[in-house]
Order: sequence, then C-alpha cells, then structure tokens
Amino acid sequence: MYEYKVEIYKVKDAENEMNVMANQGWRVVAVTHCPAATWAKDTVVVTLERNKG
Repeated sequence: MYEYKVEIYKVKDAENEMNVMANQGWRVVAVTHCPAATWAKDTVVVTLERNKG
C-alpha cells in the first residue's frame, strides 16, 4: 500500500525540495506545470509516493 503527497514548489526551489522529500522516503511520480493557474506563476505541482507503514 502506498501513501501520496502533493506539493507545490517554485521552479527554482523544486530540485532541492524534491531531494529533501527523497531523504524522507518519498519518490516523485509526477511533475506538472499549470500555466492556466495565474496564481501559480513559476510553480510546479509535484506528486510523491512512498510505501505506507
């Protein structure tokens, strides 16, 4: 069984934040840019998963 987490990062911070999450056992399964979301300029949505338990 897996658990999931969705995070929103500024593009310039995304690599570092994903590495921090990887050290906590999370694995990136998707990265999406949402150009239609004007409030989310220069951001990406990152979906992470890890084994639950």
